[in-house]
Amino acid sequence: MKCISIDLDGTLLNSDHEISEENEKTLNELKAQGHELILNTGRALADVIQLKAVQNLEIPIFCINGSVLYSRTNEMLYEATLPISTFKELLPILKNLGAGILVYTNHGGFPSTLPPLKDKSKEELDRFFQEFNYDEILELKELKIYKLIALVHNDQLEKVDEIKATLTGKFPITMASSFPNNVEITSGEAHKGKALLKYQKMMGLSFDEIIAFGDGGNDLGQFEVANISVAMGNAPLYVQEKADLVTKTNDEDGFAYAVRHLLHLTNTPVGQH
Repeated sequence: MKCISIDLDGTLLNSDHEISEENEKTLNELKAQGHELILNTGRALADVIQLKAVQNLEIPIFCINGSVLYSRTNEMLYEATLPISTFKELLPILKNLGAGILVYTNHGGFPSTLPPLKDKSKEELDRFFQEFNYDEILELKELKIYKLIALVHNDQLEKVDEIKATLTGKFPITMASSFPNNVEITSGEAHKGKALLKYQKMMGLSFDEIIAFGDGGNDLGQFEVANISVAMGNAPLYVQEKADLVTKTNDEDGFAYAVRHLLHLTNTPVGQH
């Protein structure tokens, strides 16, 4: 049995945020063959299960960059949280650096999760973040914080490196970028690769090999633990360079294309480094 770990945005999902017919067919074939399929995403569970094709799959979902692991029946198996004290320290630092801040918690995302913001203008985003009172989050009962996303505008991408440089080594956190304009901050124990190894141990599973698919900086963790790592053709160059193979883009059914060549031994090679 192989473990196939798949990122969602930019990987399994196309630019319309849909799972194509070809990718869905490939997922169902892999499941029928008895392989362990895992969705390994930066999204929160609520943003994953709204996808109809995902609802039909009934497979484990690892959310928020390995912070929360769910079984095939959406039962929580494991969670890694950011200390509240760390959250309180990070908030003013990120605000001073000019970042918009999303907070993923056990009560949902505040002021929102990432997917609903994709179509907002620069002015709308600035107003959206400035008007939100982050102190309200701390008043929630039995609060658990899974992730912060620091967002910058696309014409200020230099701030991403500034945020990482400011925070590196000062807090017990993991940082990664799922898109060029963000920094995702999770517990030091949260990591897409660590999540795969933890799940394997918890469930007493033995995989012949782990194959990981992704397109973002937050996928490098799963690439590290995979026997075969596959970057999408639309991934940034630094992600492609860390992968064993590079497939077609997410709009060209790159996931299905790579699976066919990896598991059905044809003569057409996937790009290799």
